[in-house]
Amino acid sequence: MGLFSWLFRPKQEYERKIASPNGRIVAEVKLVRGRVFYNVKKDDKVIVNDSTIGIALRGRKSLVDGLGVIRAHERSFDEVWQTEWGEEKEIRNNYNELALYLAELGDKKRLFTMRFRIFDDGVAFRYELPPQPEFQRLAISEELTEFKIDNNALAWHIPAYQPDRYVYNYSQNPVYELAHSVHTPLTIELPNGYFISIHEAALYDYGSMTLRLNKNQALMSDITPLSDGMKAYVELPFNTPWRVVMIADAATDLIVNHMVLNLNEPPKDDFSWVKPLKFMGIWWAMFVGEWTWAPGERHGATTKHAKEYIDACVRLGIEGLLIEGWNNGWEGDWLQNGNSTSFTRAMHDFNMSEVSAYARKNHIQLVGHHETVGFVDNYERQLEEAYDYYIKYGIKYIKPGYAGSMMTIQGRREYHHSQVGVRHYQKTVELAAKKHIMLDIHEPIKGTGIERTYPNLLTREGARGQEYEGGALSPSHTTILPFTRLLAGGMDYTSGIFDVTNFSKRIATTLARQLAYYVTIYSGMQMAADRPRFYEKVQPRAYQFIRDVPVSFATTLPLLGKIGEYYVVTRKDRDSADWYIGGVTNEWARRVRINLSYLDDGEYEAQIYRDDFTAHYRDNQLAITIEKRVVTKKDFLDIWMAPGGGFAVRLKKL
Repeated sequence: MGLFSWLFRPKQEYERKIASPNGRIVAEVKLVRGRVFYNVKKDDKVIVNDSTIGIALRGRKSLVDGLGVIRAHERSFDEVWQTEWGEEKEIRNNYNELALYLAELGDKKRLFTMRFRIFDDGVAFRYELPPQPEFQRLAISEELTEFKIDNNALAWHIPAYQPDRYVYNYSQNPVYELAHSVHTPLTIELPNGYFISIHEAALYDYGSMTLRLNKNQALMSDITPLSDGMKAYVELPFNTPWRVVMIADAATDLIVNHMVLNLNEPPKDDFSWVKPLKFMGIWWAMFVGEWTWAPGERHGATTKHAKEYIDACVRLGIEGLLIEGWNNGWEGDWLQNGNSTSFTRAMHDFNMSEVSAYARKNHIQLVGHHETVGFVDNYERQLEEAYDYYIKYGIKYIKPGYAGSMMTIQGRREYHHSQVGVRHYQKTVELAAKKHIMLDIHEPIKGTGIERTYPNLLTREGARGQEYEGGALSPSHTTILPFTRLLAGGMDYTSGIFDVTNFSKRIATTLARQLAYYVTIYSGMQMAADRPRFYEKVQPRAYQFIRDVPVSFATTLPLLGKIGEYYVVTRKDRDSADWYIGGVTNEWARRVRINLSYLDDGEYEAQIYRDDFTAHYRDNQLAITIEKRVVTKKDFLDIWMAPGGGFAVRLKKL
């Protein structure tokens, strides 16, 4: 028997319940006739019914049945850790854990472990595959993880395997109508009143998990495949990403669920050099047709324009400037140029040395830009040189983009979210960390909490942002994002568009709502996305909120919300006693009453930016009322939101 001589009489039947620290959530793990199942209850109400666990392998028998339990190990864990930046300064990581060691009962006796962690706000588990005597590498053809929930539950979802990746409007349907694969986080309202969101954490070297209904009418993991159809090739030992079920009494409780971060490892290096950033960009002028990315008479990224924007950043109190379209590759149909784009050669009308020196002189951080169009082969050939080029000019922030519908990797067309795509994104993050560069990734792999381990990953896109305004977004969109996409981490929504009535890119929000986004949509890099003149000359009083609002917070408290209808959240500044409140509504006007009992003792000046009573997202978008009053923790704020509107409040401690 050799190595396995100690594997005597594995248990063929097994059952174990493990509870959360507060006892409200209970996961049951059981072995029935050689197959492993799990279920989850909260307060004795079913969240997940008996669901199968297993992995299918190419050329080998699946690890799904004929199993026995060798042993089980339980432990508890409780810590409080501090973030470098983010929505909370301190996060508690408290769970009970069960590690179930399994072996096949036949001649093979292959081993694997199922590790479960039960938190007060959800359940997570993963597969752990140790080295095996017969092989050190596996080809995974399918992951057989089920999440068997009540199919009458209501889900908010976006489709998987589509050309625009995650960039789709959310639909709302019963689970039984999910005929095709959908992305996670998948947020669901159960008939018993609980809200759940199914997602994953610590996604490394593996395809992204989507979900689809299987023949048993259970939601099953559908791992994004490689071009050859395999889901992953893994070297042993290997741990899959964590499968996560967040569980909440109310939808707003999902907002402060930190399981995804807690399931990632602490950073192994010093990241005290990481700083969140508020920035402007030579960007929105291209979308409205004022300037172009491509060279020519209306080229945006010129030395002259860059200096003008740096001057504006100084006047407006903005720390950074993004410059898109400075390098070659934007000529003609730039979506087809990705295989020849250079990330170290500037266009003739842009002088990187002159611009970077001017930025340093004025204490403005430049944000570099790498649009790969998904041509990963070309990008990786230049990656280290491209990073070093920016370092040479003192540039510490980069916005990479992957706008193509697929990635070209080693000559193959691959999904962004496949194993090789995940590997590429991780390569950029790790190299950036090594070189003290911070990232804002567009067209990214979804967030799975790795920013705990790599805090230099400040933000991502990964959903429809304001570039899709002008008809593709409805006001309900940003009342859904906090309960869905934002559960995966911060998002660069490119907020702060004041030119809301522009004919070429008409924005379906009020002006006050644009201010609300700086509180309702968290990002470690927050963009003031419009052109400077709209802040300085058109709406200077409204701009004051963008100047004041911080990028990093100490505390986040969701106050009110209903998915797709409205959302109100308050956040405490990390560096002062001030609080900020943001609220948004859908197409319907709404009045909210905000209890301020969470404030400290003493008086605060409430600086309120709200919709005027005549405001409307279609025909009176700029109607805003700005007012001040003194409040204490005993007071309430009654605020009216126009259709498609919102509000922002700064509570300044007196």
